[in-house]
Amino acid sequence: MEHVVLENQALKRYKLHITGIVQGVGFRPFVYRYALDNQLTGTVLNNAQGVTIELQGNETGLELFLTALKSNPPPLARIDQITQTLLPVIEGETLFAIIESCDEDIEGSGSAVAVSADKSTCQDCLNDMHNPEDRHFGYAFTNCTNCGPRYTIINALPYDRHNTAMADFVMCPDCAKSYYDPLDRRYHAQPVSCPNCGPQLYLKTPQGEDITPVNVTQQTVLQLAANRLAQGQILAIKGLGGFHLVCDARHTGAVTALRQRKQRQAKPLAVMVANIAMAQRYVTGTDAEWQVLSSQERPIVLMNSIPANDLSIEVAPNLDKLGVFLPYTPLHHLLLALFNGPLVATSANVSGEPIITHCDELVSHLSHVVDAIVDHNRPIINGCDDSVVQVIQPRTHDTAPYLIPPSVQVLRLARGFAPASFSLTTPLTQSILAVGAQQKNAIAFGFGSNVFLSPHIGDLFSVSAEQYFERTLTTFSRLYHFEPKWIICDKHPDYAPSRWAQANSVLDANNAIDTSQQRKCFSVQHHHAHVLSVMAINQYRDPVLGFSFDGTGLGEDGRLWGGEVLLTTLDKAERLAHFEPIALLGGEQAIKQPVRLLLALLFEQMSLSEVLALPLPILRCLSPNTLTNLHKIWQNGSAIESSSVGRLFDALACALGLIETTLFEGQAGMAIEAAANRADMLALDPLILVLPFSEGQWNSSAMFKQIIQLITAQPLTAHRRDTIARAFLHTLGEAICVYAAKYKHLPTVLCGGVFQNKYLLEYCLSQLSVQGNQVLSSQHIPINDGGIALGQLWYGIHQTD
Repeated sequence: MEHVVLENQALKRYKLHITGIVQGVGFRPFVYRYALDNQLTGTVLNNAQGVTIELQGNETGLELFLTALKSNPPPLARIDQITQTLLPVIEGETLFAIIESCDEDIEGSGSAVAVSADKSTCQDCLNDMHNPEDRHFGYAFTNCTNCGPRYTIINALPYDRHNTAMADFVMCPDCAKSYYDPLDRRYHAQPVSCPNCGPQLYLKTPQGEDITPVNVTQQTVLQLAANRLAQGQILAIKGLGGFHLVCDARHTGAVTALRQRKQRQAKPLAVMVANIAMAQRYVTGTDAEWQVLSSQERPIVLMNSIPANDLSIEVAPNLDKLGVFLPYTPLHHLLLALFNGPLVATSANVSGEPIITHCDELVSHLSHVVDAIVDHNRPIINGCDDSVVQVIQPRTHDTAPYLIPPSVQVLRLARGFAPASFSLTTPLTQSILAVGAQQKNAIAFGFGSNVFLSPHIGDLFSVSAEQYFERTLTTFSRLYHFEPKWIICDKHPDYAPSRWAQANSVLDANNAIDTSQQRKCFSVQHHHAHVLSVMAINQYRDPVLGFSFDGTGLGEDGRLWGGEVLLTTLDKAERLAHFEPIALLGGEQAIKQPVRLLLALLFEQMSLSEVLALPLPILRCLSPNTLTNLHKIWQNGSAIESSSVGRLFDALACALGLIETTLFEGQAGMAIEAAANRADMLALDPLILVLPFSEGQWNSSAMFKQIIQLITAQPLTAHRRDTIARAFLHTLGEAICVYAAKYKHLPTVLCGGVFQNKYLLEYCLSQLSVQGNQVLSSQHIPINDGGIALGQLWYGIHQTD
């Protein structure tokens, strides 16, 4: 609070209400400083709707303040809306003050405050941690208003200390002085603390027994952890949004043990490195990739790996990409400085279940996996995984410069990026909840002018995963005082979110609404929602041509779709074209054993005797009797069929000998992309494939007959295998571009998990740009099922309004 001397001009007083990311980001001290700089009096406070400011001063000072507010907000802030009301002047006012937060809602339904995502440690805090004269020296929980935990520690809004995981930590006099000084960068930094008053680290056994030596510093605890890692041990380390399982990325024994204990046979593992210099020992990248790697969000970035390095081959076997990320907490910075090497850091969870956030839960489920635990006593209120991204940078196939600026494709929206939010150009009249898909689930909701997307929740195939989904719903309902009037779900009635939506709303048999009831429900087809998600992030409302390619989704005809071209509007999607449906011989078994998919494609083009005679190594894993039985299943038409492009990737990877059994989602796509990249790198001569198209359908089995002929015509060398993989991607890309050329009057949308294949996506974007097709960007949201909820919400917004 400070006295202000006003110049002798006519005074005016305004009330400003500001929404957006304006709490927990140093917004009030920013307002305080600019008010003093411009000789303004009044107050600023947080409330459940954002920040409210009353300002009094002369017209010049008020204009300068508003200009600064809009053009130069704090680094982590985002202003969505400013409403301004003229008030009567208060005679004799000489102070500008930051006053206590108000928990009461102002007019409107729901809280308009956007909860800030957690942010990585800023340079100022790193400097404090490395300064022996600073009380934060070597402290693993150093933070300020420009960095540190936000979403993962918040219980309720407004974002004040008593509403966070720091409520039980009483500040020491030094921290209190910083906390209450409006000119200090730790002013009202809710997690502010130091070794004298804040969270502490503990070294524990796999059974949770505390073995921390008495009266040691946090650096000593981390040194003990680093020593264990150097010995090849596997540690569970508590971070911002959950525990990581950590080991030396160069120690093959440790990485192999981690895979065996966690039963993660082949899925690539992410590697945390101390700095850019260390990263450059393992990956190469463009300027855009290095920039996003070192951004304050600190995501895992998929980058090209350097073949000759000292990482264990078990980190990312048979792949040309490596997921790398930089330390994002003080704990990580301190540990990596002590260890001085790359660390595997993967989410601590039972396969298919949510990330573990409590030590007791870790001991219960993963004590057999770890050799020790590094725990701390700051609770994780809301779990949050690491974000995963890749940089899309399309170019022509000669030496021409890039056609389209680089963009960040989010594969998993989580820590650093989520909760995500944006403002609508037209406010909603009803509050809406969209519950997302069965896999890579996230939820979205909207009210007023606000749209929010939750962090990644995950696949919902277990009871604990469904419980995590429901906890996330409860969390956002509590944070935003949100009560939906409409619920939007997937058309698949057996998806867990769809079951939840139907159990918590009213929907009649014709998908019609009983307006006398509350919480009404709509469903939207999966691939329609994929296209709508890209329209939503662009706030686009006119028709588009959508290519929605993924693994599976229930179609409008009750069959499994996944290779769809949709003329898409806000309320419907007309199926213009699709890929030939293929039989899933054995249902789910066909996805796990892709040789069954390959056989289904071959049976469409060849007789059983011709298939039996093929010299394909992968067919030797099946007996002639099994092949005959599978042919009978195909012949009698009893198998479920799918038009999925994702299943074509599985079949090709199997035919080329890249995979035999699918061990994780996307495995085939990664292997094919790596092969295509090798073909480009070695400048191998191209092969031509033909993908016939007639009557709205691509004949994928005819293309696969050509592929088998190429494979069996001569020995399948590594070079020939890679060339076939590249030809497959080029052929898919050409099919997309040729079809899109007929619809140049409409923007094109490329969506669904298949377009996570960077090679295919960059090829398509480059060719579409050359031929003059506008493509709506999908950056900022996942192109996979993680974006489905946003598409559902966009559908709901335009049905309810």
